[in-house]
Amino acid sequence: MEEKSLSVNIFRDQVMLLESQLLDMEDPLIVKGNSDNFPLTHSFSDGVYIREMSMLKDGVVIGRIHNRSHTWFLMKGKLKIANEDGVKTYSAPTYVNASSGAKRVIIALEDSVFVNVHPNPENITDTDELERILTCETYTQYKQLKQ
Repeated sequence: MEEKSLSVNIFRDQVMLLESQLLDMEDPLIVKGNSDNFPLTHSFSDGVYIREMSMLKDGVVIGRIHNRSHTWFLMKGKLKIANEDGVKTYSAPTYVNASSGAKRVIIALEDSVFVNVHPNPENITDTDELERILTCETYTQYKQLKQ
């Protein structure tokens, strides 16, 4: 168990460093949030928030840390995803039940459509508020939330 804990901490440290370095670069192809390269679509139904992202081949996304478990669907394409459990390749159509605390590095091996489905019991439609509720920027914030 101690070895897994060490590898989890190494992954977390490395992905946070990578994300910081990428966001500090002055490259127009490195974006934070919604962009023409990774357009987001938001949908709502009673008690559910759906966030769809289109990714172009060779695109890379480092996601935020999810505070709650949720389900994501790969509707089109092929993705390679790294998280604390390792690296896996997914081909559409497929879905995964993701646990809370997950932060993923996603690489599009083909043009892809990726959909996250989150519980939204208060039927909030402000996407900035939902992002604050559903995700954290750092593992320290996530740990404090779970205490």
